[in-house]
Amino acid sequence: MELTKEAIEQVGEMKRDHYGMIINGERVDSSSKETFETYNPATGEVIATVAKASEEDAEKAVQAAREAFDNGKWRKYPVGKRSRVLNNIASIMRSRFKELVEMEVLNSGKSVGAAQVQINQSIEDFEFYAGAIVGHRGEVNNMPYGFFNYTHKEPVGVCAQIIPWNYPMMMAAWKIAPAIATGCSVVIKPASLTPITALLLNEICHEAGVPEGVVNTVPGSGSVVGDYLVQHEDVNKVAFTGSTPTGKDIMEKASQTLKRVTLELGGKSPNIVFEDADLEAAVAGSLFGIFFNTGQSCEARSRMFVHESIYDEFMEQFIEKTEKLQSGDPFNKGTHLGSIINQEQLDVIDGYVQSAVKDGATIATGGKQIYPEGFEKGYWYAPTVITDVTPDMEAVQEEIFGPVVVVEKFTDEKDVIKRANDTKYGLGSAIWTTNQGRATRVAHQIQAGIVMVNSPFSAFPGTPFGGYKQSGFGRELTVETLDLYMEDKSVLSYYGSKPLNPFNV
Repeated sequence: MELTKEAIEQVGEMKRDHYGMIINGERVDSSSKETFETYNPATGEVIATVAKASEEDAEKAVQAAREAFDNGKWRKYPVGKRSRVLNNIASIMRSRFKELVEMEVLNSGKSVGAAQVQINQSIEDFEFYAGAIVGHRGEVNNMPYGFFNYTHKEPVGVCAQIIPWNYPMMMAAWKIAPAIATGCSVVIKPASLTPITALLLNEICHEAGVPEGVVNTVPGSGSVVGDYLVQHEDVNKVAFTGSTPTGKDIMEKASQTLKRVTLELGGKSPNIVFEDADLEAAVAGSLFGIFFNTGQSCEARSRMFVHESIYDEFMEQFIEKTEKLQSGDPFNKGTHLGSIINQEQLDVIDGYVQSAVKDGATIATGGKQIYPEGFEKGYWYAPTVITDVTPDMEAVQEEIFGPVVVVEKFTDEKDVIKRANDTKYGLGSAIWTTNQGRATRVAHQIQAGIVMVNSPFSAFPGTPFGGYKQSGFGRELTVETLDLYMEDKSVLSYYGSKPLNPFNV
């Protein structure tokens, strides 16, 4: 079915029993006719079936993207026209805000409040890059007399973009918006657990005026479709958000064709509360920093360091507020924590918690699976606070990716900086202090790509997002992201009247 504006209007509801993949502007089923079921994690119920892409389908998507790029229709659009299309995407998304939020909640189990924030930022991403690309240009460089040099920015080509399950729509927007703003074509591989909103976003792109083949979406296995895209010779760049082990595998495979790679990987982010912090703000911000999105965030501040002089008072308030957080109906505006994505992840979370207890830690609150009324068949875990931990514990070193925070005391600034940096990760971090000198001093010593000072918020359109060490490399969400999707071509001209004869022959 061709994705014309009229066809999409005829479909009406975004909620369907079956979702096809999108290749070259059409909704199509798998060449093998295989499908898979996608679930609502809050209830454990099947939402719909989804076409399961094979290598053959991935090949068709790559070729559609390659043809769309090579024929130049999109990349040769005047930059102002591409900008208008991106704004059209944002406008359509805004007009369907409630529907997109509903589908994000149904397919991910997250709370409606979290989904609203994330869909809104997804809209703002397209608006941001619609403006950013207009002012993004090459440079004229100083040269010896008689020579003129400028850099010309060109889109890198076909981009494979692999999306995680924790922020299905927002991560797709983070990647699609800068890529198509520069004139690239893309093949999206959404997470098998949460493919629906990425497919809907692809449809909206076409409705807004993106030509056929510029955006293609192929849901399927990461080990099949993802690997195929990463190793494909016609793919010029890979952008991946997900686990560190998978990122390492992608980097190795992409190296065989020397394609560009951007990796946004795991984290075990420190949250440091100094003795002079505004206690009320620090408690509230630390609570949000770990439990937002049910702790299923790469930059979740999951290692909390509290100065010993305020430890007891801080922990009393923190635990009290943790126990007031509500889990349950994701569509209830009073719900703070949605569900865990599936049983496998729930088991991983509980495994880390039980390992901490076995190693001598104390569960201050939570530490168990829960069964909210009416949602007993879903996947739920209580917000959990673990104390009496030591740096060598698995729960302290490894990314749990759930609503679990480990808490340690510290005595001085030098000590806490050393301990905060004692991790293979380096994505996010937070500092709570009313001393601006200390805030700046510590921020400059923390080995992380993101430092939040007296705020729990880690990202807005325009702010660089990415990590140090094994949290990956490359920055998303900023103007500089455009350069990750562009080549700089140096054009050197001679304008002197006397011919150049360097060999003097």
